[in-house]
Amino acid sequence: MFTPKATEVLLKNVRLSYVHLMEPYTGVNQSKPKYSTTILLPKSDVAQKQAIDAAIAAAIEEGRQKYGAKSVPAKPKQPVWDGDGYTQNGKEFGPEAKGHWSFTAWQDAKYKVEVVDMSGNPITDHTQVYSGMYANVLVNFYYYDNQSQGVGCSLGPVQKVRDGESLGGAPISAASVFGAPQGSAANVYGGADAPPQINPITGQPM
Repeated sequence: MFTPKATEVLLKNVRLSYVHLMEPYTGVNQSKPKYSTTILLPKSDVAQKQAIDAAIAAAIEEGRQKYGAKSVPAKPKQPVWDGDGYTQNGKEFGPEAKGHWSFTAWQDAKYKVEVVDMSGNPITDHTQVYSGMYANVLVNFYYYDNQSQGVGCSLGPVQKVRDGESLGGAPISAASVFGAPQGSAANVYGGADAPPQINPITGQPM
């Protein structure tokens, strides 16, 4: 039975947005590619929010022990945002974040994120991992002290729980543009408008 550390939380049945779990991605203001996803936790899920708050408090305490109490401000930067409010850039969150707590978890590109199904089998089909799906996710909060001080969130393994409405819209299908498949190329030309067949010996229409 897995027992999380004080700074870890095993989140259950949360929705994922901005999913980059199958391939690393270089986001805005990032110098290196990373695996990442934004996690949406319903505000109604008080128990899991309390677990997150406790893990953040544990991360801050680790920061005090590592860097010294004087190096930790009274209110370090927090990783969790109110989806009904505004992003750190002053913009409104998307509609999917309304009624949720929102935060992003990252993992260095050299450590591939494991993504599995409900049976624990690795998911290799990239189309099955997308923004809008629901998952169980292990996250770890940590204190950082570089150009600024605050709490970040690293990403552990992800278990897909169920499908959800795709966020950002699914790619348009070929069938919706060109029509449903009509069979092989040979069958396509089998109708009344098919070009005449040529006798390979005479070169004349058959």
